[in-house]
Amino acid sequence: MRWLSAGGVLLALALLATAPASATTPDDLDDPTIDPAQCLAAAAKRDDDRAVELCSRLIARRNTGRDDRLKALIARAGALTRIRQVDRALVDYDDALRLDPKQPDILNARGELWLGKGDRAKALADFSAALRLNRDHPAARANHRALATELERLGAQKAIDGKPSFDCARARRAVEKAICGDRDLANLDRAIAATHLRILQDKASAKPAELRALKRAQDDFITGRNASFGRPGYDLRAAMKARLRQLTGVAGGR
Repeated sequence: MRWLSAGGVLLALALLATAPASATTPDDLDDPTIDPAQCLAAAAKRDDDRAVELCSRLIARRNTGRDDRLKALIARAGALTRIRQVDRALVDYDDALRLDPKQPDILNARGELWLGKGDRAKALADFSAALRLNRDHPAARANHRALATELERLGAQKAIDGKPSFDCARARRAVEKAICGDRDLANLDRAIAATHLRILQDKASAKPAELRALKRAQDDFITGRNASFGRPGYDLRAAMKARLRQLTGVAGGR
């Protein structure tokens, strides 16, 4: 018989002390006493640490049937998601889908995890795949619609990003060329024009004098901007931000 040295004994004890509770052992590979119901019961009770432990043993067992393995992977993935071990949960959902690719619930759940990680492309692919399997899947349909709307909005924002409210091809004034040449200034100009227009639309039923005052204030801002640009001490960016704050205050008080 070979005996461990004193150092070896200490190392072995240290490894045992630090081993995770959910780690499987060689005996788990063929343990016939591992009960699939315990894994599922722990997951149903949201006893997540216990569910991870029991389901891990069931998944590791060599003679676990396909259906039980699939249920254990789904249960463990749910528990891992709740304890914020998202990457491990994704691996479990991947393994579950390899066992059975036609699982819209799993595809939707994995898509939600990808969305949480900021990977919209993978999330959309999973939601779409879930709907191909079940076009009436309520969660996948809601997730797909919300994500598609968000992507459409982001696409629209990207299309106008850096573009002012006027046509830069026709810009003649130095201040207009400066705005066209600066992304932030261009976005500020577009926001000012859009907010001013929205105020006029919201106040369409106001007294004519009030509408004239609103239009005059915008005209005065543009006239002052054009006349002041290039003069010592004039800060175009600060002036535009101040005008937007002014307009936002008017819009907020409507």
